[in-house]
Amino acid sequence: MFRINQQITKAILLFIVVFVLDQFIKSIFVNGFELQGSCISLVLAYNTGVAFSMFEFLGEYLKYIQIALLIAITIYFIKHKDLRVKFIYPLSLILAAGSSNILDRFIHIGVVDYVYWHCGFDFAIFNLADVVIDIAIVWILWISYKDSKRVNSQ
Repeated sequence: MFRINQQITKAILLFIVVFVLDQFIKSIFVNGFELQGSCISLVLAYNTGVAFSMFEFLGEYLKYIQIALLIAITIYFIKHKDLRVKFIYPLSLILAAGSSNILDRFIHIGVVDYVYWHCGFDFAIFNLADVVIDIAIVWILWISYKDSKRVNSQ
């Protein structure tokens, strides 16, 4: 019981740190910060879609669809205690970063993006929350891979 409470406390703190840090960094760009580089520029862009501006046509509905997805993920993990315990930290990262990006959709015209890779080819503009979501997904895949290797070796 104590271990679970400790995990939940750490997961909540992780959520808060990621959410607040992401919003803080975004506020710097919303307030005018810009830095042009030869390969990477730090410039403000509002993404009204998702990755690579996909689903931009959904407009205002997109934020509600994303809220529904985060709620569905949360409910799924609440109902599956074994998964919740195993993936609590990456889940916390996904919920924090996803919530931060959704908040942007309510207070700005879209998600605040600012890292623009343009060295050799143009890449999508992204933000810290996007990177955190990617890290969390890799973390979940890594845990799953390690578990499957352990089960297969028994």
